[in-house]
Amino acid sequence: MTAQHGRKTIAFVVTEDWFFASHFLPMAHAAVVAGHDVAVVTRVRAHREAIEATGARVVALDAERSSLNPMAAGYAAGQLAAILKALRADLVHCIALRGILVGGAAAALAGIPRRVYALTGLGLVGARQDRAGRLARTALRHLIRGPLETARTRYLFENPDDAALLGLDPAEARVTIVGGAGIDPAIWVPAPLPPQPPLRVALVARMLWSKGVDTAVAAVRLARAGGAPVELGLYGAPDPSNRRAIPEATLRDWSRDGVAWHGPTADVAAIHAASHVACLPSRGGEGLPRTLLEGAACGRALLTTAVPGCRSLVRDGVEGLVVPPDDPPALAAALARLAADPALVASMGAAARRRILEGGFTEEAVAGAVARLHAEMLA
Repeated sequence: MTAQHGRKTIAFVVTEDWFFASHFLPMAHAAVVAGHDVAVVTRVRAHREAIEATGARVVALDAERSSLNPMAAGYAAGQLAAILKALRADLVHCIALRGILVGGAAAALAGIPRRVYALTGLGLVGARQDRAGRLARTALRHLIRGPLETARTRYLFENPDDAALLGLDPAEARVTIVGGAGIDPAIWVPAPLPPQPPLRVALVARMLWSKGVDTAVAAVRLARAGGAPVELGLYGAPDPSNRRAIPEATLRDWSRDGVAWHGPTADVAAIHAASHVACLPSRGGEGLPRTLLEGAACGRALLTTAVPGCRSLVRDGVEGLVVPPDDPPALAAALARLAADPALVASMGAAARRRILEGGFTEEAVAGAVARLHAEMLA
């Protein structure tokens, strides 16, 4: 499992193969093209072939994503450290919070100082605004910036707020901010807007309370009660390994009076083609939501909340409207405004597409930034 002479080995560590396959294949391919030996260490389910198609190797790691049991995490870190030693990894690129915690500990055990910690949002830990949430964020900062940090650790963020949360200046040399995982604007292309009314709103996401799905439902009911012709489509499944999943019975119960839950979909582009607005009223914990990148690339106006990640992509009044989180009346007012002004919907959609192309949010821009980071670290 050793690298060829003179070549460097990059090991990506991510808990789920589907997450890597849906977001990070261009990054792995760029590392292969740059002449590195690339391994993706992950829990293997159904996406081995998609990852191997980039030229990377897949190494199986059994680690249950939903388990925060320290013993389970410790076992995974020990198992991973042995894998990293066998790979003779020169650089460990840890993706997402659990990947950073387990991968960082494993890199320490394996004696590998070159580490990229790529935070893709904080999930529930970031969304919680109570005392437990604040304590958890403080503990994470002390852990990641303490025992898991080396002089050669570099940080990759999808928004500047997450950098600040870890006590880092977004402008400092060891911090790189990228446009999420990036998106391919040649695949995600604008279609003509359907006629208005009604205003068709698509919420494409895992059906979690933290995504603000209930806020969207309440806002649509308020907007319709006020006479605005609005229809909301919910597209996505509850995530069974996430304790914040919305029960299917609740989603079915919501499906009336202009709201319809359609379950998961394989063709998100078709959903945006049939809609006017891409909506994500998140309560927080996002890195940079892919669902908003997809909607923007498809030339759709964006409707979201003033939380990290969402507000760094969407500028209020330019690419869409930004409202406070957990505020159905504010979201309802935004929906009514868009429903009454088709020209505004069209101009915001065109601006959203430009934002993707010019703002560093393409796959090419993100993969290029990460490739330069790897090259600097391995020089």
